[in-house]
Amino acid sequence: MTDHDDVRDLLAAWACGALEPAEARLVAPHLTECESCAAEAERLRVAVRLLDGPPPDGPPPALDTVLAGALRARPAPARVARHAAPYAAAVAGFEALLPELEGRWSTPVVHDWDVHATVAHLLAADEHLALRLGIDARVPGARIDEDADWTQAWERRTAEVIAHEYGRTPGETVADWSAQAAALLGTAHARDPELAARTTLSMGIRLPATEHFLVRAFETWIHTGDIGRALGLAVPPPPEEHLGRLVGLAVRVLGGALGAEAPPVLFAVRGGEQWVLGSQSDPVTAELTLDPVDFCLLVGGRHEPDSVPRETTGDAAAVRNVLERAASLSWL
Repeated sequence: MTDHDDVRDLLAAWACGALEPAEARLVAPHLTECESCAAEAERLRVAVRLLDGPPPDGPPPALDTVLAGALRARPAPARVARHAAPYAAAVAGFEALLPELEGRWSTPVVHDWDVHATVAHLLAADEHLALRLGIDARVPGARIDEDADWTQAWERRTAEVIAHEYGRTPGETVADWSAQAAALLGTAHARDPELAARTTLSMGIRLPATEHFLVRAFETWIHTGDIGRALGLAVPPPPEEHLGRLVGLAVRVLGGALGAEAPPVLFAVRGGEQWVLGSQSDPVTAELTLDPVDFCLLVGGRHEPDSVPRETTGDAAAVRNVLERAASLSWL
């Protein structure tokens, strides 16, 4: 875990947006776990906003008044177990982007979605796990039927939620997404690893709740990056520990999709672990190395198999099979 004193020393620079990328990746997850640092970070950020100058409609209120209002409006950061920390950090990362979205909600982002629709999509994406963990849906309408064709049901529900949210303001959509994310992080499943180890069926996949929280972290980060690119803003990757766990999740899903009959490929992420994908009984026919962020973006549908940067040796067809199967996993 990040050293508490080290993070406190970085908070002033964080509030001013002056951290190096590596330092920023240390601060975000710590703020989801430490109430005192989160409160101090908010106090410093309010102070920076006030130093930037008064709002156009009059002088600023006293700092204490602004701070008290901000802290009342802001829920205490969720105290979560290790398995839910990547999702908590991804939510915090998205929330850090929110001040940049004002007046830019109609900017095209990905697929045929603008910024508003992308937030609505995240609301729909989190909803299914929320329902499974006993949280009421925030958008009326049909729910995904696990017995039906999951992909079609998911696409219908996503379109339904986006259409519903277009009838509301972006601020209302953001508020519902944020409240639902906070409710997920407030569940016993987010705090109790033993409870979260039990499997649940969500989004067509039966996995432990621990894995479903990683899936939510993965998707939240991917769409935060989508919005950042659309607005010309740099979105840092997850902290190294969280990124490693997202890579591990993607490798497990990819291994299952390839099956035991695929030509075996030794797959590695640069600077990290390695795995044999495909047959476990035949000699390795090829080696493939990707940057961990590039691998996640490939699985998330943000890189093409032919153009993702990579290092390879051996059977080109076996490597291509792995890359194409990884890209085919995306539902984002």
